[in-house]
Amino acid sequence: MTSIPVSGYLTVALLLFSIGLFGALTKKNTVIVLICIELMLNAVNLNLVAFSRMGAVPSIDGQIFALFSIAVAAAEAAVGLAILLALYRNRKTVKITEFTNLKH
Repeated sequence: MTSIPVSGYLTVALLLFSIGLFGALTKKNTVIVLICIELMLNAVNLNLVAFSRMGAVPSIDGQIFALFSIAVAAAEAAVGLAILLALYRNRKTVKITEFTNLKH
């Protein structure tokens, strides 16, 4: 069984992060922006686990940081969706361009 080099993991993480960043900066739908932020956080988690497993000194520290990052991402998604639902109830839209002024 062959092992995938760290550069393979870094390439996949770079692609995930780039797609997430592009989507977060260009899309107008807030749900898509939240999904793109999750993609970027998953790219960071992939890097943490890859370096934890195949770094100069393999340890479990990167995997522990990845678990904390997953917990933060779940909280971010829950809070983001709650804010989005509150905004949708008031404005009847999920477009970012409509939220420039939060006064109703």
